[in-house]
Amino acid sequence: MTVDGEPQSVLWQDGCIVAVDQVALPHHERRIRITRVDQLIATVSRLAIRGAPSLAAAGALGVLLSAHSRRTPFDAAGIRADAGRLAAARPTAVNLRWAVDRMLAVLDGGYPALEREADAILGEIVTANAALASATADFVCAATARHRLRVLTHCNTGWLATLRIGTALGAVLRLHERGRLERVYCTETRPLLQGARLTCWELDRAEVPHALLVDSAAAAVMARGAIDCVIVGADRIAANRDTANKVGTLALAIAARHHGIPFVVAAPTSTIDEATPSGAGIPIEHRYAEEVTHFGLELTAPRRTEVENPAFDVTPGELVSAVITEHGVYRPGG
Repeated sequence: MTVDGEPQSVLWQDGCIVAVDQVALPHHERRIRITRVDQLIATVSRLAIRGAPSLAAAGALGVLLSAHSRRTPFDAAGIRADAGRLAAARPTAVNLRWAVDRMLAVLDGGYPALEREADAILGEIVTANAALASATADFVCAATARHRLRVLTHCNTGWLATLRIGTALGAVLRLHERGRLERVYCTETRPLLQGARLTCWELDRAEVPHALLVDSAAAAVMARGAIDCVIVGADRIAANRDTANKVGTLALAIAARHHGIPFVVAAPTSTIDEATPSGAGIPIEHRYAEEVTHFGLELTAPRRTEVENPAFDVTPGELVSAVITEHGVYRPGG
């Protein structure tokens, strides 16, 4: 799906939401046509739409979808109920609730006001991504000695996750465009392989040199001096700069600190939750055991094995070299 010549993960078309089915990638490029809020919630819950900014877009368009089905007569109470269920579908990513709350703030203006606000939110997401991707590229170029950089990233932060352009992966693309990128290393991102399935797919399409690592190999690659910086995205950033991101991020931050490698978080300001003082207050989503005990449909552990499957972890702010937003470097309390 493209808008203005650029790929876009989620869009509004003819009274419904159209999204790339991220679960089907990399083998199948499918579009999902979403006509009901319950269908959208199921799509978000199964990670067919995922990534904080893409979830924000889905949140805005989900409220609009509810309003579209409740236009005559305009049912504000029903829209609020749908919005509440949608906002709760992914508890860690604050961008989803941010977008839903912005839509509800203009609900009294009726359907036209919701249309305008949804359009504004999606436009702001794209503008913010472009600005922070460039700012992050600027920062890492200044913070590292090599001209052509070897960058490590985790999970997927390209246009699939961020609506358009990308956050951390957007910065990688900016480095590539400037001739400053030697290679990007992608962690496979267990258990659902977003790095292998999605990030490598995006980089392959963009003809960016990249290599895939199992998650547990990242520290060893750092140890041999093959990584110049780590750039990741975020699902929620607390007021003190503690950062919730895909599980495995904390281990990368610890390894980067040990090896003296800059660890940079690239995220829009909508990801910053000033109402949460520290990472201790960030709710961590725990997902299905089958994601860990199975590889596809194949059982890979004894059936009675207990599973701990947090989807996210929290990296303490002191391990983060910089949080880069569309406004530059984010400084807690600033």
